[in-house]
This record gives sequence, structure tokens and C-alpha cells, in this order.
Amino acid sequence: MTTPNLDPPRSPKRKRSSSPNGIPQYDGADDGAALQYGYDEEMPSELQSPVEEDTPAKRQRLERPRRLNYVPHLTLRGHKRGVAAVKFSPDGRWIASCSADATIKIWDASSGTLSRTLEGHLAGISTIAWSPDSKVLASGSDDKIIRLWDISTGKPLPNPLIGHHNYVYSLAFSPKGNMIVSGSYDEAVFLWDVRTARPMRSLPAHSDPVSGVDFVRDGTLIASCSSDGLIRIWDTSTTQCLKTLVHEDNAAVTSVRFSPNGKYVLACTLDSCLRLWNYVDGRCVKTYQGHKNEKYSINAAFGAYTAEVGVAEVDGEEQERWAFVVGGSEDGKAVLWDVSSKEVLQELEAHEGVVLGVDVAPDNTIATCGLDKTIRIWKRQPLPLESNGTHGAEIVVPFMAPPVDDSTPVNGTPVGAQDDG
Repeated sequence: MTTPNLDPPRSPKRKRSSSPNGIPQYDGADDGAALQYGYDEEMPSELQSPVEEDTPAKRQRLERPRRLNYVPHLTLRGHKRGVAAVKFSPDGRWIASCSADATIKIWDASSGTLSRTLEGHLAGISTIAWSPDSKVLASGSDDKIIRLWDISTGKPLPNPLIGHHNYVYSLAFSPKGNMIVSGSYDEAVFLWDVRTARPMRSLPAHSDPVSGVDFVRDGTLIASCSSDGLIRIWDTSTTQCLKTLVHEDNAAVTSVRFSPNGKYVLACTLDSCLRLWNYVDGRCVKTYQGHKNEKYSINAAFGAYTAEVGVAEVDGEEQERWAFVVGGSEDGKAVLWDVSSKEVLQELEAHEGVVLGVDVAPDNTIATCGLDKTIRIWKRQPLPLESNGTHGAEIVVPFMAPPVDDSTPVNGTPVGAQDDG
């Protein structure tokens, strides 16, 4: 395993080196399936959502946009070292970022104002996760400790989660908020009881550091991944390994996330690919390419888009929606793909250097962060139209964001948000 040339504390995301049972019936309960629509259009039959009988005929669908126009909205500055992860709170009010400078910052999502700086870890922080009610933030650090923070006070809860024997690298809350799953360099996956702050189970999950973990939307399954190239699916109640997914290339897997409809797993790998897995069948059904990811742990996120920006309804009916995937890249870009067609919808010129973290808010605002110590917020705008001078026809000009201004805070003083609009 190799590591980047960073002085302690060691986060953000270190570089990685590469290295069955049957599964019970799982129907991915339909409640809360906010993005189930994203897998209907242009998908093979195994990816399509079930269609209920006796459903009245829908109006003719609007054509899916072939490109998007996310533009820089805010730049958040204040971290003194690289930013490893950025996460929107589930209620959309807050943005949390964590850094190799051993701090967490909480920002107002609407204005970009710095609300709080959370301090208490003794080393760099690689991972953060919000509770479902947006009141508690969990953080995992190179100090081997998981801390829970009360967002209203900015103070840590009395009892940290102690049990890992190496860097804590990935975290996820259960949908009910009563459990946390964590992955560590000690090659184990821990399942924690949030109320007692004690580990419920320790799973000898992998033969290399665990780089990513996630809960499915109803909490019944856990996914974990590792630089050993394996993705494992676990039963939450029995902690039995139900499925092991591995691609023929066996590239190191750095991030894993369940799809919003609960039926697929998206994995980032160090062969510059994102792969969407049907984990029940154990098959890779989509591969997204166009970014660079060969050394660093870089995550990806799901989002949604409509044909028209800022319009809730068309002809009196709710707009049809499609799903996209956004992932970071080591060349400073963040890339957006349509989930179904795998087309690149947009490339954001996001940061100077590696883009380590991406996240999508409930309103589909995008956040990115990277080694350049900044967080950037992106808002979708309508595509600009320009006349091409022929019969008055109009052509669409894709937006390319300007390079990030690499200015840094003076004397390390947080300067907060800067409006890029």
C-alpha cells in the first residue's frame, strides 16, 4: 500500500494500491423511492422498475436533456489542508466538510456562511456521515476514534465510539439513525449501537483496508468494499455475508453506495471506472468512464435532473425526472453521467488537483471538495442559447466553469464563502 507525501495528520483520502452464498428475496420496498424513476428510461429490463398494472397512460414524455449546465455558485474556504469529504445534511440546511487539518466545518447551505468548526479529533478526518434527522454528525479519524457531534451546540456527545485498531475510513448511519456502520484500515467492518456507543458486531470483512460502507435505504443490508477488490453485501440483523461481488480486473474498490431505489450498488475503482452492480444477480450492468482515478479514494453520488430547470410542473403534471451519477477525478474535474445511457452530461472544472469528495443535496445542488483545501457548490442553470446565424436556428453552448482561484485564507483565518455567481 502506498501513501501520498502528506505530513501527519494523514487524511484526507490516502492513495490506494490495488490488490456465496445465495441472497434472500429483496424487493427494495417502494416507500420513499425518490429516484426510482431514474432507472426506467433506456435501461435493460433487469434495471427497470416494475410497472403496476392498470396504470393510466401517461402523457408523452419530454425529451431527456443530453447535457446539463451546472455553474459555480459558492466557494467555501477555511480549511488549512486538503478536504477529504463534503456532505449535505438530509434536510438540506447544512453542509459538513472534513479535512486533514483534523477539523470539521459546518456551513449554511443557502449562504455558504461558516456556522461552526468542530474540533476534538487528534488526527486527520477521512469520513463524515449525517444522522437521518440532520441533528447529529458522525466523524471518523486517523486517531482510530469515531465521534458524534451535536450540531446545535457544536460539541461532541459524551461517549465516542472506540474499538477500531487503525484509521477509521468510512461511515454510514442506518436509515432509522439507531446504528452506524464503519470501515477501517484494520480490515474490519463494525456495526455500532448509537444509543450505547458500543459495537454490536465486528465483521472480519476483508483482507485489505475497508474503504467504503453504506446502508441500503430500508436498513436491512450493508455494503462494504476494500482495496482487496471485493464488494460484500451483509445482512444487517445476522451480519452474514450474503454476496461477494468482484470484477474480473480485481481493481481496488474505494467507495460503495446503494442506489436510491435500493436495487443496485455503485462502486468506484482504481481503474478509472464507476460500476453499477445488480448485487442480487452479482452482475455489473453499467460502467461509467471519462474520469481519472488511479491513486486516491474518490467517491461518487446519485442525483436527479429534469428537462426544464426550476419548473416543478409541465402542462399541469410533475416533470419527468432522470438520474445522474457524479464522481470526482484526479485531474481536477467532477464528471456527471446519465445513469441509463452512460453519456457524460457535463464535466465540471472543479478544483486545482484531485477532487476527493462529491455530494448531491435534496434539491440536486452539487458540492465538491479536494486537495486544494476548498469546497465548491454548484447550481444547475438553463443551457445558454446562441443563434448560429442560419435561418435563425439556435445552438446550445455547453458551459465550462473557469479554473478555481487558488487563493488561501490569510494566516489560516477562515474567510467563509465567496459568491461565484
